[in-house]
Amino acid sequence: MIIGKGYYILAVMEKLPSQTYDQYIKALMDISRAITSDLYIEDILKLIVMVTAKVTDVEICSLWLIDEDEKPPKIRLKATQAIDLEYVHDRALNPDEGVVGFVATTRRPLTIENVLEDRKFKEKEMARKLGLVSMIGVPLQLNDEKVIGVLNCFTSQPHHFSETEINLVTVVANQAAVAILNTELMVKTKVIQEELETRKMADRAKEVIMQKRKLSGEEAYRWMQKRSMDTRKSIRQVAEAILLSAELYDG
Repeated sequence: MIIGKGYYILAVMEKLPSQTYDQYIKALMDISRAITSDLYIEDILKLIVMVTAKVTDVEICSLWLIDEDEKPPKIRLKATQAIDLEYVHDRALNPDEGVVGFVATTRRPLTIENVLEDRKFKEKEMARKLGLVSMIGVPLQLNDEKVIGVLNCFTSQPHHFSETEINLVTVVANQAAVAILNTELMVKTKVIQEELETRKMADRAKEVIMQKRKLSGEEAYRWMQKRSMDTRKSIRQVAEAILLSAELYDG
């Protein structure tokens, strides 16, 4: 389904009513802009659930991501446009737990016409409280077919999701997966760059301290660390102040 994605998208679009087609294009444009934006991951996730909920006209849209840093991995609820605190409460599932785990492990969409009657759906009490009836869950899948999470949509009325609707949500989910991956890479790159810049700045500041106070490299760095703790400033801020002072003094 991922291979030949351009042809797949066109095939989906041809089946859409004009109003849904316009909404669909708007959704992809919004998410595509996010791919090249400076938004952070939290903003991207909120955008995705809001756009998907609007396009599909559902009651609740939720986005779960696989946290591979945990051993064993967990699937965590990361974003929803729902206001109800009962639903947005921090939750995590095992990879094989509930409908989210089923979609993530099977790597294929799942539709349920009545969540209260489906054995795979575990949160029936929550569904009763929020008035949720039907749902669709689709994997957030990358070009290499790796699944990074699950996108769920719930309706408040009984609904049979058509093949076209399933395809629509699937394409939006695939686009969302690219946006999420791109944002994570951007954040990691920024963090790495900032760390490298901080190290370079700290090294230069250390050299200044070594010369001014006749200290060894290790002693100079310990002096900076103590200064950082005493002033409650980061090493980078301390280094910036040292370099600025040296520049003004030497100038």
